[in-house]
Amino acid sequence: MNYLQQPQLIEQHSFEIISEIIAAERPDYRFNDATQEAMIKRVIHTTADFEWLDILWFSPDVIEQLTASLQRGCTLYTDTTMALSGINKTLLAEFGCSCRCYISDPRVVAHAKEQGITRSMAAVDLALQEEGEKVFVFGNAPTALFRLLEKEAKPSAVIGVPVGFVGAEESKEALVESGLPAIAARGRKGGSNVAAAIVNALLYRMREAG
Repeated sequence: MNYLQQPQLIEQHSFEIISEIIAAERPDYRFNDATQEAMIKRVIHTTADFEWLDILWFSPDVIEQLTASLQRGCTLYTDTTMALSGINKTLLAEFGCSCRCYISDPRVVAHAKEQGITRSMAAVDLALQEEGEKVFVFGNAPTALFRLLEKEAKPSAVIGVPVGFVGAEESKEALVESGLPAIAARGRKGGSNVAAAIVNALLYRMREAG
């Protein structure tokens, strides 16, 4: 059997196919800029779902805000270990940034039990107690996104793409209406893999910019 085996060539060919399909099926589609294009295409690459052309929402200047935060060495807080695992932490560290997930932290487990809330909510509470510039990356837990918004926190930016049927769509619409610098997935779709793909797309663009 003849098939591609080199990871870089497989990825390159995947993006070529994605571009060809968009050109053929959505000839009038226009991306706002090259970084947004990179983000949306990497999410499509991750999910094989072209609906992301229409459902990934960007607030004004969020890409510039995220880029500046990463250049300043911010901390990313994820709602799942899957999102944490999917983010390119080697490249993140090159920009002086770190990534944390507190979902299994004993302090979070205890706080969630005491308050009768989800661990995702308790993890947000813990993150907000820490010093430094913060970016929140949510791919799975609507309750984490709702908690962040009800605390009226002012993170540098939020990537809010929780997936699911209970509260997911509503939490992301609340994020869209919040006025925070944000990237959100309209509707039910999302996921930790999508959240990680968005972060990685930006990191790769920043690396290319040198």
